[in-house]
Amino acid sequence: MTLPSIIQGGMGAGVSNWLLADAVAKTGQLGVVSGTALDVIFSRRLQIGDPGGHMLRAIERFPVPEVAERVLKTHFVPGGKAEGKPFKAHTSFSVDPPAGLVELTVLANFVEVLLAKEGHDGLIGINFLEKIQMPNLASLYGAMLAGVDYVLMGAGIPREIPGILDKLSGHEEVSMSLDVSGATGDDSFRMHFDPRGFTGRELPGLKRPLFLAIIASSTLARTLVKKSTGKVDGFVIEGPSAGGHNALPRGPLTLNGGGQPVYGPKDEVDLETIKALGLPFWLAGSFGTPEKLKEALSLGASGIQMGTVFALCRESGLTEEIKSELIEKTVAGEVCVFTDPKASPTGFPFKVAKLAGSNSEKEVYSERRRVCDIGYLRHLYKKEDGSIGYRCQAEPVEVYVKKGGKAEDTEGRKCLCNGLLSNIGLPQSWKDGYEEKPLVTMGDDIKNVTRFLKNGAASYSAEDVVKYMLGT
Repeated sequence: MTLPSIIQGGMGAGVSNWLLADAVAKTGQLGVVSGTALDVIFSRRLQIGDPGGHMLRAIERFPVPEVAERVLKTHFVPGGKAEGKPFKAHTSFSVDPPAGLVELTVLANFVEVLLAKEGHDGLIGINFLEKIQMPNLASLYGAMLAGVDYVLMGAGIPREIPGILDKLSGHEEVSMSLDVSGATGDDSFRMHFDPRGFTGRELPGLKRPLFLAIIASSTLARTLVKKSTGKVDGFVIEGPSAGGHNALPRGPLTLNGGGQPVYGPKDEVDLETIKALGLPFWLAGSFGTPEKLKEALSLGASGIQMGTVFALCRESGLTEEIKSELIEKTVAGEVCVFTDPKASPTGFPFKVAKLAGSNSEKEVYSERRRVCDIGYLRHLYKKEDGSIGYRCQAEPVEVYVKKGGKAEDTEGRKCLCNGLLSNIGLPQSWKDGYEEKPLVTMGDDIKNVTRFLKNGAASYSAEDVVKYMLGT
C-alpha cells in the first residue's frame, strides 16, 4: 500500500464528515472521518429526515438488516422533525450499554465509512479518542464492516487497540480495560463486545486496518511499540499548535500573560528516536504549507497531517456561517485562536476560535448552561459500593460535587459535546427556547487558509488544498 503524503485530520464532531474524507481520498491522499459522537450525529441526521437520502442509501448495505430496521424505527423521522423541536434525548454510554445504543453505534460508523469510500478506490481512515473509551469497541467494528483502511487514535495511550483490531477482523469477542478513578490493582473494569452475538450469523473475515497512534512524545511511541497488544503501523506526531485537544506541557503547567499554556524545549519530540523505531510517521500542527510539507519529508517523515485548512473547505461539516465568518476574519487578519487550559472536561488544553458574540479574547464562549446530557467526556469513578459512577466536570457543580468531585475542578469547564454538535448544524433546542451555541476549535494554522482562496474567492475545496500543497 502506497503511503499518503497528506493525511486529512479527523476533526470531531462531524467536521471531518464523509463528504470531506471522500473528496480527499479522490485526490490520492488519506481521507479521514471523525468517529467522535457518530451515534448521536447519525441519530440527529435521521431525525431531520436524512436530507439527500444518503443515510438511508448506506443503511441498505448494512449486513444485518434487522439491526438497521430497529435503528430506523427508533430514530428516523420521515420529512424531519419540526423546526425548534428538541432532538430525542440521547442515551449516554455506560459500561453495560443498552442493545439499542450499541446497534446505533455500529450502524453509524458503518454508514460514515461506507459513504466516504463510495465511488473511488482511495484510502479512508477513521479517528477516535482513547479518552472516549466506552463507544470504541462498537465503533471500530462498525467501521471495519465498511472496510475502513486506517484507524487513527490519540488523546491517551491506545495500547490495547492494535490487538482489538486483530480480533475484530475475525469477528472474535473483544474487551478493553477502562480508566476508572479510585480503582485499585485488585479491580478489573472492562468493556466487552461480541461481534458474533451482535450479528447473529457467520460473516466473512474483515480487513484489519492499519493503526496509527497520534502522539506527542517519543517516550509514548516507544511504549506503544513495545507494549501494545498488536502491531502499531505508524505514528502521527502532533505539536501543540494543532487544533482540538493538545497534550499537556511536560512538567508543571505554566500559563503566559494571556492565560494560555506555555510549551518549551521539553515538549519537542525527538524525531531521531522516532525514526529508529523503523515505522512511518507524519508530522502535524501548523504543517499546512508546501514549505512545511517539504520540511517534514526532509526530516524523514512520510508526510503531514492537516486539519484546520480542511476544516474550512467547502466539503467539511462546519456550518457555512461559521466557515464564512472565520475565513473573513482570517483574510482581515482578525482571527483569534485561544488555547484554553480549562475548557475541556478531559483536562487537556483545548483550542477555541473566537466567533461573533464573544466577550473577550480569553472568554471565547457565549453564555452556556452547565449540562451533561450526552456524556462522551464523563469520567468513570469507583463508588463506595464498588460499582462504577459517571461524572463530568461540565455538569452542574452541585451534581458533580454530590458524586464526590471537587468543586474547583469544574471551574471554566464547558460542555464540548453540545457545542461541537452545534458547529455542524445539529444543536439541541430546549423547550424554554434556549439553543446551544457553537464552540469551534481551530489550530494556529488558520492563518494559512488565505493561500487556498483563488482570485478573490470566498471559499475553497479539499481538492484545491491538495493541489496547492503538492504543486499540481
